[in-house]
Amino acid sequence: MSIIGAPAGLLADFQALGDKKNGHIGIVLVHGFTGSPAAMRPWAEFLNARGYSVRVPLLPGHGTKPADLNEVEWQEWPKKVKAEISELQKTCSQIFVTGLSMGGGTTLKVAAELGDQLSGIILVNPMIHVRGISPELAFAISRLIKFGKSVGNDIKRKGVTEYSYDKLPYRGIYQLLTMLKLTRAALPSIKVPMQLFHSVDDHTLPVSNTEIVMREIGSANKSRIELLNSFHVATIDHDSELIFANSLTFIEGLTR
Repeated sequence: MSIIGAPAGLLADFQALGDKKNGHIGIVLVHGFTGSPAAMRPWAEFLNARGYSVRVPLLPGHGTKPADLNEVEWQEWPKKVKAEISELQKTCSQIFVTGLSMGGGTTLKVAAELGDQLSGIILVNPMIHVRGISPELAFAISRLIKFGKSVGNDIKRKGVTEYSYDKLPYRGIYQLLTMLKLTRAALPSIKVPMQLFHSVDDHTLPVSNTEIVMREIGSANKSRIELLNSFHVATIDHDSELIFANSLTFIEGLTR
């Protein structure tokens, strides 16, 4: 399925202020490559209903047409997330960032840059590499082929979509792999507490991505939770409530 038919506003930036009790805690929720804020909105709404201030950005190159993702540079993605963090810092004293897939890789890049400005990060099937494909190889392929077969909507729950692109932009893949290579090198420098969710039945990313993050990140406080009834886009799959509940416990344990 493509982005056609998405409800009005679902693919746009989303933000909501919290209440007097928890509104000083801000959370940015970052979607995946070729995906959209639709994959993160239910999670954001769950957290906002419990008083937290939330922001769900539409990453550059997404939510419009696949060709636009071939025109962006990787720096635009963490820049967008950092801009959302800056907006939250105007009213919030603590910030968390959550990321799905490439959004997880972007979250890690931001965590490496911002350090102790973040109170914690939460990753769902994070992406940190593509086995056997270097940025250089991806660049060579992108010179010959603009688009490949879509990898979006890997969801076990029937009738659910993240409204992702129906094509895979290869120039965008080159930019993505470039960012991930730099991000992996920075993993040991990340000390922020991390919670990670991993789908055991993921058709998009191999488990090596989760294993690399768990092994190489510098965080002393890190945990991994297995998801048994979801595919890659687990934030809107059968295990979404498990993700929501455990992330809430994680955030509560780190907030003042």
